[in-house]
Formats: sequence, C-alpha cells, structure tokens
Amino acid sequence: MKKYFFVFILLIGFKSFAQESKVESEKFTVTEKAEFPGGDDAFSKEFLKMIHGYIDMDKYALNGKFTFLFDVSTEGKVENLKVLPKVKDSELFIDDMNFAIKRVKKKWKPAMKDGKPVVSKKVIRINFTSDQFDEGD
Repeated sequence: MKKYFFVFILLIGFKSFAQESKVESEKFTVTEKAEFPGGDDAFSKEFLKMIHGYIDMDKYALNGKFTFLFDVSTEGKVENLKVLPKVKDSELFIDDMNFAIKRVKKKWKPAMKDGKPVVSKKVIRINFTSDQFDEGD
C-alpha cells in the first residue's frame, strides 16, 4: 500500500510541475520576431558568401539541405549555433560555420516583448551541393 501511495504522490508532483511549465510558456509572447535587414533570404546569401570566402569547402562533401539553429541575442548577435544533420567531422564543420556566421557584418534586429529586446531562436535552411565524389580504394 505504501508503494502505491508513493507512486500517487510522484504522479501528482509531475502533473503540477508540467502545469507550471505550461503557464510560464504562455506568459512569453513575442510582439516582434527577430529580423535580419532584408529578411531571411538576405541572411542566407550573406552567410553563404562568408562560407565560400573563408571556409575551405573541399574538406567537406556536402550535399543536401542543412538546418542551422541559433539564438539571436538582445544585441542582435548570433549565438549557440547548431547544425543538422550531423556530418563527418561535425565539430570541425560547426566550428567553421560559427566562424563564417560571425563574419556576417549586419546585425539582426532582436525580437521584442513588451518593448524590450529578448533572446529568440531562429531556423535557417541552406541547400549545399558539392562536385566531390567519394571514390573507394
């Protein structure tokens, strides 16, 4: 009987925690989304220019769509870059992409909540193609 009582108490605790989290997320309403001058397409073009200008893409055989997830800080800077899907030498690739994304000269206009800048998340998808072929031994 004690075991059932303990499980019951745990379930009640988890349910109340989940409800608190839901209430917190409902309070966060962004009035203006983060915006790059010229829009997402302008950012993608500028980012690709920096990639091709600073990164030796011959190191990577990239084909297909890659998703770049990052935060736009309250100062309009890109932070916490993540790249999906993972590739061979992912850490090196992400470091190179971080380097290239920091070279984009224009800053983002941060998201606004109640007239104050807030950190927000952005997702950009870029299609990479390469002319490299992986030939076996």
